[in-house]
Amino acid sequence: QVQVEESGGGLVQAGGSLNLSCTVSGTIRSINVMGWYRQAPGKQRELVATITPGGRINYDDSVKGRFTISRNNVRETVYLQMNSLKSEDTGVYYCNALVLLFRPLELWGQGTLVTVSS
Repeated sequence: QVQVEESGGGLVQAGGSLNLSCTVSGTIRSINVMGWYRQAPGKQRELVATITPGGRINYDDSVKGRFTISRNNVRETVYLQMNSLKSEDTGVYYCNALVLLFRPLELWGQGTLVTVSS
């Protein structure tokens, strides 16, 4: 009933930009924290950024100053604007959302691939 779906990934040259979107659909009570995580080949999934409904933001040090997370609570969408991309940013980017139904439910999207070429 509730679905989390990312979009916006693709191939980009180093120094370029991409904007990722993630939308939560379905009948829900509310959405608490939302965030972006990524997984590079051969590595564990890691935090990129999170944002609360009130706009409190947390970034991983590796993306500070380059990435911007934001959300539209009416559209139930979270965004990740990625600038000055590096080859190290390559990976599958996953959207995470803490959805409130009858109980808190942590949901993950299927991921969108970001490839940064030199």
